[in-house]
Amino acid sequence: MLIYLSIKNYALIRQLELKPSAQLNVVTGETGAGKSIMLGAMGLLLGNRADVKSLWDENEKCVTEGTFDISSYQLQKLFEDENLDYEDHTVIRREISPAGKSRAFINDTPVTLEVMRTIGSRLMDIHSQHETLELGRQQFQLELIDAFAESASLKEEYSVAWKNFLAATKSYDDLSAEANALRQESDFVKFQLDELRKASLTEGEQEKLESELSVLEHAEEIKSKLTAILQQLDQSEFSINASLASVKNEFQSITSYSKEYEHLFERLESARIELNDISGEVERLNDKTEFDPSRAEHVNERLSLIYQLQQKHRLPSVAQLLELQQSLQEKADKTSNLDEALANAKSHQDECRKVLSKKADALSKVRKKIVAPLCKQLVVLLKELGIPEAQLEINHETIEPSPSGADKIEIVFSANKGMPLRPLAQVASGGEFSRVMFAIKYVMAEKKSLPTLILDEIDTGVSGEVAIRLGNRMKEMAQRHQVIAISHLPQIAAKADAHYFVFKDNSSKKTESQIRRLDNNDRIVEIAKMIGGEKPSALNLENARELLLN
Repeated sequence: MLIYLSIKNYALIRQLELKPSAQLNVVTGETGAGKSIMLGAMGLLLGNRADVKSLWDENEKCVTEGTFDISSYQLQKLFEDENLDYEDHTVIRREISPAGKSRAFINDTPVTLEVMRTIGSRLMDIHSQHETLELGRQQFQLELIDAFAESASLKEEYSVAWKNFLAATKSYDDLSAEANALRQESDFVKFQLDELRKASLTEGEQEKLESELSVLEHAEEIKSKLTAILQQLDQSEFSINASLASVKNEFQSITSYSKEYEHLFERLESARIELNDISGEVERLNDKTEFDPSRAEHVNERLSLIYQLQQKHRLPSVAQLLELQQSLQEKADKTSNLDEALANAKSHQDECRKVLSKKADALSKVRKKIVAPLCKQLVVLLKELGIPEAQLEINHETIEPSPSGADKIEIVFSANKGMPLRPLAQVASGGEFSRVMFAIKYVMAEKKSLPTLILDEIDTGVSGEVAIRLGNRMKEMAQRHQVIAISHLPQIAAKADAHYFVFKDNSSKKTESQIRRLDNNDRIVEIAKMIGGEKPSALNLENARELLLN
């Protein structure tokens, strides 16, 4: 429940603080004094749109803050899902800067407006004219039925089944589309795959062939150069190896005289050994270097095939051609297994459809079961609230499964004897609509622990004895959870556990809306004014005392 509310710099409110009762709070005041303004500020805590034009002082930010005792709401999991620290006394704050920037906080943690709406909607239920209009929507009516039926767990099970069915259907549809595409291109895939298989490509083959072809095409020049190198290294009278052997002998004769000579001799010997090895390698290459026309032709043909495949598939390497071959192989394998894959996907879709149908039937059963007793209870309440000829029914129709189930419901209503029942939006007046909504809220409060319920002039079109009955019902409702009612009726104000009076203060340069909690004497005067006007008579004051005693 709401245990503290602070509003700063909003519309006509410079600063307002409220510590409401845990039961029935009634807010009264003259038209235009700021009752609905306070409601708009509270709406900011539900993530409603903010307008910089609403600032009382355009140079300061607007701050609306509410502290809620949520210890009995079992919201720990919701806070965990939203990555928020849970506290039994949770603080929600909304700030609007003069520049129009909006910021939202829950327990001092910055959050998005979407998160604020999710959390705020579990803490406050604000009845407004907008919600009254919502009552005419069939989806809203279905949500009400579920609230009365306490079908949250069944709805969750259905929701899971619905998502699974959608996923299975998408999987089957995607596979069917892919199968059609694969079948259409299967011949082309097979042709390309056969061509690549026949080519028998290997990783690194292109580079080796290009190197080999370069040698084959320049074999005569290479052999001539290798022969000349071999002559200079080892095969002439004054070859490098022969000269090194002579130098080696000269050095060897002086190695015993100095370590430096010995070190140089060792380096020379190492160079001579390396040079002999080079000579042997040159001789080997020289012996095998021959121009082979048939080999050159084969290499050219092989490279030509590779180049053609690369150009055809617009791929620059053999490695990528091999990747393409693997991809084509996978397509070919999938095409050959299409029937089995489609059968499995269809079987899974059918199984999900069966589960969905079972969950839909279970949800429908609970919804249908609640219809008759709910209608009966609502009609009794509506008659008590001044619609003696009220008739209300809930029509049910089974439809194809949708995100909300396989049910279409519509509340039909008639306020007058002999008039046919028609959809709410077509037949109910504003006052009747408000009383239907109040009756729904009342019954809902019996079924579940509602958050703080804020009623904005839900008593529209009500007076006299009916107003007393409405006040009694509000009082009863407030025994189960906190109610804040904005009202213009003395009969409602008299039932309050806490009576707040909103008024305009014109004592300074700029008008302000202020609020104060009335003590018993002030309540008598205020209720008397609500009965008889600004200057209540002694009879009005007596009537006010009588209302407070009843």
